Amino acid sequence: MSVIFKYGIDQLTVGVVLDIAAGKTKGVLTPEVITKVNTSNGYVQQIVSQHTTVYGINTGFGPLCDTKISEEDTRALQYNILQSHSVGVGNPIPEEIARIMLITKVHALAQGYSGAALSTLERIIWHIEHHVTPLVPEKGSVGASGDLAPLSHLFLPLIGLGKVWYKGQATSMEAVLQQEGIQPVVLGPKEGLALINGTQFILSFAVKAVQRLYNALEAADIIGALSLEGLMGTHKPFDPRLHAIRPFPGNQLVAHRLKTMLDNSEIMASHVDCGRVQDPYSLRCMPQVHGASRTAWLHLLELTTIELNAVTDNPIIFSDTDTISGGNFHGQPMALPLDYATVAAAELGNISDRRSYMMIEGRYGLPKLLIADAGLNSGFMIPQYTTAALVTENKTLCFPASADSVPTSLGQEDHVSMGSISGRKLNQVIGNLEYILAIELLYAAQAVDFRRPLKSGPILEAVHRYAREKVSFADKDRIFAYDIEALHQIITDHSLVRVANEAAAQHQLPLNGIYHDQFGLY
Repeated sequence: MSVIFKYGIDQLTVGVVLDIAAGKTKGVLTPEVITKVNTSNGYVQQIVSQHTTVYGINTGFGPLCDTKISEEDTRALQYNILQSHSVGVGNPIPEEIARIMLITKVHALAQGYSGAALSTLERIIWHIEHHVTPLVPEKGSVGASGDLAPLSHLFLPLIGLGKVWYKGQATSMEAVLQQEGIQPVVLGPKEGLALINGTQFILSFAVKAVQRLYNALEAADIIGALSLEGLMGTHKPFDPRLHAIRPFPGNQLVAHRLKTMLDNSEIMASHVDCGRVQDPYSLRCMPQVHGASRTAWLHLLELTTIELNAVTDNPIIFSDTDTISGGNFHGQPMALPLDYATVAAAELGNISDRRSYMMIEGRYGLPKLLIADAGLNSGFMIPQYTTAALVTENKTLCFPASADSVPTSLGQEDHVSMGSISGRKLNQVIGNLEYILAIELLYAAQAVDFRRPLKSGPILEAVHRYAREKVSFADKDRIFAYDIEALHQIITDHSLVRVANEAAAQHQLPLNGIYHDQFGLY
């Protein structure tokens, strides 16, 4: 492993954090950071020894902030907070997201404003590097005062409690300590609070959503272009002159991508003089709809990048005489863009469903239900039922969690963000979107086959060939669920987008044009 990331110094990006989680990049603590961490921890020790009253160091938590804690009890206080705040419920979050939580917490602590001990950071890094990943329940955070419940579960293993993924099995941390021959960490003053105050749960779901939604946006353009070919639509609405007079960058990028994929198409050339005046919105308005979703994605990327390099602890330790108890842990800055991105993802599914429906109507020379012998065969009637169900499920998930707030902590935390729910919902919607796009791809590949021997442009021909390697043309009914799963796999593993990009490079077609730098993932 040759790529190194310096915690607390380098700028963390979505790409870097995913690479650390995947083991492609190694995160390290440099001497400079070690000095900062030790200095910050020393400030905390001085606060305790000087009996200066500072929230969370020698006071209780939340509504107990006025309760003084003796010097001898400050360590027990940190141990207790991890136990008492571990109240999460539901299924464990994906292991990758828990690993991202560990990585982003180390980066925040390594900036030297939290008072955590070096030994604590080193143990968290041990968990990352040895793939001993805590089991974190998915529900229980209100997204303010940090993601208290999930972060408490994340760090129970530091003190020898809770469960972890260990060699592929859910195992008690006590058993892992025995097998590895190591001892639990003994937390010092403030460390428990530093570990559980923060937005790392919200942030980690945002990181994964940025990656997944970007892939879905790329796939939506490709599949939408293939559908347009199957429906013998026109590429005129993608003329750059049209978008120059309404210059939203996302719209311009999508229009450029669609036009590039459709240029030099035999299918397109075959119906230039067909007399059709204009296409339905789901075809000709792809730049406006897909483009708006790209703009929402870009906003989420920008704010996620800020949060990746932020310190969201409380209180913040500037020196032994300068501490601030503020609200950097509040999830609202991430909750709002996550909710916005949820609507953006759902809209990609809505317009995709409309294109799928159009392909089974028997319009523009396609057979009804995309099969020659409809009647004996139901053909492709029923997959669109699934897209209908999924787009409706997505609509029900679009209510913004950040629009709600339930006071907690006896009123001390009287406005909360609910951003943890925003992050989980966005990933649910993207999961449904990936299936919606898989069904549209199933339909588009079938529709294009009815246009043979005419061919599309080289990018879409490569995409069609790749889809046909996974799913054959259907001339009679079969279990289409298997086809959907096969195409879903090539969307979610990014290989569909990769095939399109490779074909574009091979034929020297600038698929992203001048917009690549602004809208590139990392």
